[in-house]
Amino acid sequence: MIRVALAASTALFVVAALPAAAQTEARPVLLDGTVLDISATGTSTRVPDLAVIQAGVVTQAATAAAAMQQNNAQMARVLAALRKAGIAERDIQTSRIGLSPQYRYADNKPPVITGYQATNQLSIRFRDVAKSGAILDALVSEGANDISGPNLTIDKPEAAQDEARVDAIKQARARAELYAQAAGLKVDRILAISESGSLPPAPAPMMMRAKAGMVADSLEVLAGERELSVNVSVRFLLK
Repeated sequence: MIRVALAASTALFVVAALPAAAQTEARPVLLDGTVLDISATGTSTRVPDLAVIQAGVVTQAATAAAAMQQNNAQMARVLAALRKAGIAERDIQTSRIGLSPQYRYADNKPPVITGYQATNQLSIRFRDVAKSGAILDALVSEGANDISGPNLTIDKPEAAQDEARVDAIKQARARAELYAQAAGLKVDRILAISESGSLPPAPAPMMMRAKAGMVADSLEVLAGERELSVNVSVRFLLK
């Protein structure tokens, strides 16, 4: 996506940004030419190398204590399975713990508590996306019954973002050359570059594939490809 603004001027004054103490000494710079403003979006792609999945345990019992006790026992098995699979402690984080009464409703009668539901949710980072499906199978076998995700992302996106920046500048320069040629001018130089914001990879839709009988057969997590974007605004001087 590229946006263009063109302003012709035989005498354009530009004042560089200076510290407050030095602004009184600023001197206008006389530019003789045509100013062209272009906004461009550069992109780069990567295969996601990090999957963040929510996996939890939901239990119900007649009393709050029993619901929590059952939940704790199942979650202990889930945590043991994660550690056995080699998931580092820094990649396992409790995201939610809850306990709520369950009600029975009837017409013209107050609700009656029939039991309690306990929940314990983990946020798990899988640094080997290809193996995350097999680990999820193991979690289900050990009592995880509330799973959502994954959010597939890039662990260290800086290099990909820099590629997108280079791409954005190339696009802006090529478009400036096009406008200059159409106007019978030439690109003299770049006056200013600003970045309006790097766009991190957006959360990917859930991409888990389960065959009939998720525990019996392997669950696949498909990494696919992610696009990163950077927006820049470039001011050119045409002569």
